[in-house]
Amino acid sequence: MAKVKSVTLLSFTLPNKIGQLAAVAELLGAAGISVLALRAAEAGTNGDCTLAVKNPGKALKALAPLSVEIRQAEALCIEVPNKPGRLQKVTQKLAAAGVNIQSAWGTAFTGKTASCIFVTADDKKAVAALKK
Repeated sequence: MAKVKSVTLLSFTLPNKIGQLAAVAELLGAAGISVLALRAAEAGTNGDCTLAVKNPGKALKALAPLSVEIRQAEALCIEVPNKPGRLQKVTQKLAAAGVNIQSAWGTAFTGKTASCIFVTADDKKAVAALKK
């Protein structure tokens, strides 16, 4: 039903001003780092950014010029067919297994697959529930 893989998230805060996300993208692009997922949002005078990248170690080095604290966390990338009810099935399986979803975001604008990032309280339990 769902394809699940572990990803490392890099999260940091930047000043809320024009060009900050462009600066992040420039650093990553210059280092040849592909962004797998991105979540960025205004938070008052700051902007919060969370990235999933193919090579977290390389990304940390590339982002060093930002001079910000970068937090790392593990998450799950869950891919499902882009059909009505698939998100419901995933979240119901996690709920039935007693897995708390701490945050989630995703996209399915086009194509046959929807991809979602889930930060859970117990990734091992989540993976086991989704394999059933």
